[in-house]
Amino acid sequence: MVKTYIQVVGNLSRALAVLSTAMVIAAMLVVCQMILTRYVFRQPTIWQTDFVVFSATAAMFLGAPYVLMKGGHVGVDVIEMLLGDRARAKLKLIGSFLGLLFCFFMLIATWIQFHEAWLGNWKHSSVWAPPLWIPLLALPVGFGMLCLQYVAQILVLLSGDAQQVQGHAPLTPELPTGVLENDSHSMKGSIR
Repeated sequence: MVKTYIQVVGNLSRALAVLSTAMVIAAMLVVCQMILTRYVFRQPTIWQTDFVVFSATAAMFLGAPYVLMKGGHVGVDVIEMLLGDRARAKLKLIGSFLGLLFCFFMLIATWIQFHEAWLGNWKHSSVWAPPLWIPLLALPVGFGMLCLQYVAQILVLLSGDAQQVQGHAPLTPELPTGVLENDSHSMKGSIR
């Protein structure tokens, strides 16, 4: 059951990463179109800047769960490297719980903002004036998936066996398997 959860969340994170990549490509193409329209044809641009900003921002939030899953975040690990294996594993677990807590509160805050934009039919202040609920939707979706991905990461850390979950990057590659487990009570049998 746990292994299935981790794989389903991983697949959702991969799907959002593909969508995020498509949004970045679309934003780049629109920037090229905007430059061509503005500087070659000497015509005004109306919607392009908003589209690029909204697409790039949405791509960042929607791609974040995949980055977390692959361990691709930027971090400073000077203190972590000074610690022993068990302390390092516990620090990663505490960091994952704190990340989950932060993302949960951000999910609530961004959902409230999205919901108010939806109900109030908020529009952007530009000439194009798109409904703001469309770009704001990426925030609760991204933070919701980050919450699910943090839960998956915590489960992988608690199991001590990231290799057992196909496609999930080892979150603790330098640590021996089962560092967080008691020798008398193994949790390896709990991932199925």
